[in-house]
Amino acid sequence: MEEMRLRANGLEFFALADGPEAGPLVLLLHGFPELSRSWRRQVRALSRAGYRAVAPDLRGYGETEKRGPYDLETLARDVREIVRSLGRERAVVVGHDWGGAVAWAVSSYHPEAVERLVAMSCPPPGALAEELARNPRQLLRSWYMFLFQLPLLPEWILTRRGAAAVGRALRGGSHVREAWPREETAPYRAAMLRPGAARGALGYYRAAFRRPWQARTDGRRRPVVAPVLVLFGTHDRFLGRELFSAERLAPYLAPGNRPKIVFLESAGHFVQNEDPQRVDAELLGWLGRPAGARPPP
Repeated sequence: MEEMRLRANGLEFFALADGPEAGPLVLLLHGFPELSRSWRRQVRALSRAGYRAVAPDLRGYGETEKRGPYDLETLARDVREIVRSLGRERAVVVGHDWGGAVAWAVSSYHPEAVERLVAMSCPPPGALAEELARNPRQLLRSWYMFLFQLPLLPEWILTRRGAAAVGRALRGGSHVREAWPREETAPYRAAMLRPGAARGALGYYRAAFRRPWQARTDGRRRPVVAPVLVLFGTHDRFLGRELFSAERLAPYLAPGNRPKIVFLESAGHFVQNEDPQRVDAELLGWLGRPAGARPPP
């Protein structure tokens, strides 16, 4: 697996990559509190199938620069410019958690850059905003988002005791907690201790709360035209299953664009880490094998 540095939208991004240079591009966007390494299994599976798979550390995370702003419009431009920095015009965009929100956003703001959209453990941001306003159960599930609006305290919570809270978040949000042994959470904890990392990760939540209804209005005004695959772990502690019905997604999709929705009974929130084989199978089954690609060895 290659390590690379990309210049996009005024920032330097770190990324992991694998697969033939000429293969169709798949961009994989991680969530909170993760890194590009969250996708290492999918990067390998996609590369073996003939795709060029690239997983960046998002703005504010890991080895990528830690400068805001962290609003969805800026994050969507990051993705569009990463695609261009890789010498492409379009990509399959795959996102999990906050990476899923960014994937929805780039599909809405820059449809010309998105060939297909895969959202894991993340509804359209506008749908979540609506649910927070009317569903007490979702409000309770999302209590931490309100904590993250406080100054300084959340940074302290995330970084104290060697960023132990990061390991707890990864294990606690999973149905398959064995996916996160201490040696696996160690890189995520170390990354959160980098200068500015905690503030950057929290910046996503803070920017979203400054304009809470923008995602709803923009998403409905610019519905997604790309084909959509949604994967959701039914044991997710942070999101309700009702957010992932076809009816709930419909206002954010162009007329006639019917998503494929897959519920994974084997996983919680961190689906690609908890059941990577199933996620790989669903992803590759939906994408198919690139034309001219050789079968994996």
